[in-house]
Amino acid sequence: MEEQETNELREVRLQKLHKIRDSKIDPYPAKSQKSVTNSQVLDKFGEWSEKNKAISVAGRLMSKREHGGLIFAEIRDFSADLQILIKQDHISGKDWEFFSELVDIGDFISAKGTLFLTKREEKTLLVDKVTLLSKSLRPLPEKWHGLQDTEARFRQRYLDMLMNKEVKDRFVVRHELTQAIRNFLLKAKYIEVDTPALQPLPGGALATPFVTYYEAMDTNVYLRIAPELYLKRLIVGGYEKVFEFARVFRNEGMSSQHLQDFTMLEFYEAYCDYEKLMKFTEKMLTTVIKQVFGDLKTKWGDGEINWSAPWPKKSFRELILEHTDIDINKYAQADDLQKAITDKGINLTFKGFAGCGKLIDELYKEKVRPHLKDPIFLVDHPLDLSPLAKKKVKDPKTVQRFQLVVAGMEIVNAFSELNDPIDQAERFEDQAKQKEAGDRDAHTADDDFVKALEYGMPPTAGFGMGMDRLV
Repeated sequence: MEEQETNELREVRLQKLHKIRDSKIDPYPAKSQKSVTNSQVLDKFGEWSEKNKAISVAGRLMSKREHGGLIFAEIRDFSADLQILIKQDHISGKDWEFFSELVDIGDFISAKGTLFLTKREEKTLLVDKVTLLSKSLRPLPEKWHGLQDTEARFRQRYLDMLMNKEVKDRFVVRHELTQAIRNFLLKAKYIEVDTPALQPLPGGALATPFVTYYEAMDTNVYLRIAPELYLKRLIVGGYEKVFEFARVFRNEGMSSQHLQDFTMLEFYEAYCDYEKLMKFTEKMLTTVIKQVFGDLKTKWGDGEINWSAPWPKKSFRELILEHTDIDINKYAQADDLQKAITDKGINLTFKGFAGCGKLIDELYKEKVRPHLKDPIFLVDHPLDLSPLAKKKVKDPKTVQRFQLVVAGMEIVNAFSELNDPIDQAERFEDQAKQKEAGDRDAHTADDDFVKALEYGMPPTAGFGMGMDRLV
């Protein structure tokens, strides 16, 4: 029924389009007049209205209300909404007829005129001249907030942004956070780089890749799951601080925390370890969040996240023991740990092959992580979950790694990078065995990366953050 109504309204607008063209008016002109933005009009209203300054605005028509010889309308550009008034006795009869009969909500227009306050003290542009810039053929949704079809919202993201200010603002926040982080890293003397998105082997993360075929080379290639191994090759090549905002691709389920393609910030610093990087991470994020939001408390659901430092550090063992009463240090074998989990009456939703480290990770993800709201550093990860991280000297079953967890989500993953080529080759072999046993997300062995390490890589710490989750 809704689609039929839309088609009928589209047909009416098509008829108007034909009338516009018959009148020798271009409904889609290339040139337009826009001397100021709507937000500038609102900011400078007092000064410009007093001087009777003529201005030109342009944007999408969002409302249109006719009262006798008056038409009040609202025009929206990227910066703000502005009320305009068209008076029948103030413009030509031709322009009045054109705007009244042939211009619809959703059309793009430009309006030239002067500013005044209405009796209700609304800042308004009194229009001297109006011009059609783009004729819309489909009516805008009336109540986009009430739309229950989430898939439709995401397929027509442009309408979601147009009708839902919170969504549009979120994209602006994303831009501001990205630029603030970039400036922070540049100030810290990092160099921004680009690494290959098509790779002969998928590496740098535990994830299932997308595969495609490269005809010129007669071989399969993979969309990257992370830029990590190429960024570390740059460290081998003599760079000491590099970063990249990389589009990455992972062939896994879709949820509020997982997308098939998303933006990953990764950076690497030579002569640095994970403990130093933890302090740098805390400083960077508190700085940019304060800069973008003006506060270290940000809205989250019905509450807020408090980003104030210092952030606590907790180990897998501490958190799992606290939330499940299972001491993971007592179990060296996956079967024994699985029995302990079952004995506690815990049913994990994860299915498939799982070694001891994988079981610990799934237990943490399902029973612990959802309860973590304010920023917390998770440390002491099992060795087999971290094939690219250095072992801890005093506890070689764990690695020098941290994750920043906020609002039940992993935001940052970072560690002291493994630079021992023999150790790296052995871990790749172990990951290959896990892949053969059925773990689709196990790491692919990369002989060329091992060869690069054999030329020598200095002590290095690496950082990865999902920008979409942060936003």
